[in-house]
Amino acid sequence: MGLPMHLVAKQGAYLVKQKIKGVKKFPLLVEVEPLFACNLKCGGCGKIQHPAALLKQRMPVEQAVAAVEECGAPMVSIAGGEPLMHPQVHEIVNELIRRKKFVVLCTNAVLMPKHLHKFTPNKNFAWMVHIDGLKDVHDEAVSKEGVFDQAIEAIKQAKAAGFQVYTNSTFFNLDSPQDVIDVLDYLNDEVGVDRMQISPGYAYQKAPDQDRFLGVTQTRELFKKAFGQGRRKKWRLNHSSLYLDFLEGKKDFECTPWGIPSYSLKGWQKPCYLLDDGYAETYQELLDTTDWENFGRGKDPRCDNCMAHCGYEPSAVMATMGSLKESLRALRATA
Repeated sequence: MGLPMHLVAKQGAYLVKQKIKGVKKFPLLVEVEPLFACNLKCGGCGKIQHPAALLKQRMPVEQAVAAVEECGAPMVSIAGGEPLMHPQVHEIVNELIRRKKFVVLCTNAVLMPKHLHKFTPNKNFAWMVHIDGLKDVHDEAVSKEGVFDQAIEAIKQAKAAGFQVYTNSTFFNLDSPQDVIDVLDYLNDEVGVDRMQISPGYAYQKAPDQDRFLGVTQTRELFKKAFGQGRRKKWRLNHSSLYLDFLEGKKDFECTPWGIPSYSLKGWQKPCYLLDDGYAETYQELLDTTDWENFGRGKDPRCDNCMAHCGYEPSAVMATMGSLKESLRALRATA
């Protein structure tokens, strides 16, 4: 199962518009980080390694909205840090929804119950709760006991209040195929989340723990076994089918590093949020001053083990649209 139909329509219309306009590089989704501060210290994330002065900063609502408008992406992921530590994050969400953007707010969910009343259910808004394993594994990943139970309770509260709730689960080299199955079965069948996103752990440069990340061969073996026996079809996964094929080694793509750009307090990150090659002040500067052809597996050693959603889901989406175009052309030819 891929994206909801209204998002498929939104994304399809946007892609057609870019094609008609002749735009070569455009964002499918933009990630906005309105702060770097977080209430947890996860071993696989390095956001809180930033200087103390930067961790105290909060992006103004107008600046966050302007960045989204500047790049024109139809979908927005508000990340961090922990976005719910931003006192005006609900205003950012409301302003983007008012502009007909689809918004996901990424959170560890610890603060969700306290702030849930500030948000309103909307078809163009979803919570994205990070669940990196079942109870013991998740609590170890976030370096704090009890967070898994808090997150699951927050999900249930949000669902009861009428919100869409997605989850994002990152899997590392200590995870087995059965671990993946257990997590997705639990979230899909018992918790009843609306959509699930999965990510192979990639060696984010600032992460304190550099020994947990997956290589390409490990990633393919992990997901090929986890997706077996028809399980992939029953899970409500928030991915295109071709990206899932890519994860298990049935397809291969080149990275599309410009497909999901990242904007933070430091500017537009070059070339993507996993690599830190400097920042551009404007989106156009990001496009014009980044040597895009130099990134991806086989081009930059830092990219060799990356199969991350931010680079390869856009590639899969482009391939999907290309397949649809060929199918329609074939149907017209036989009519």
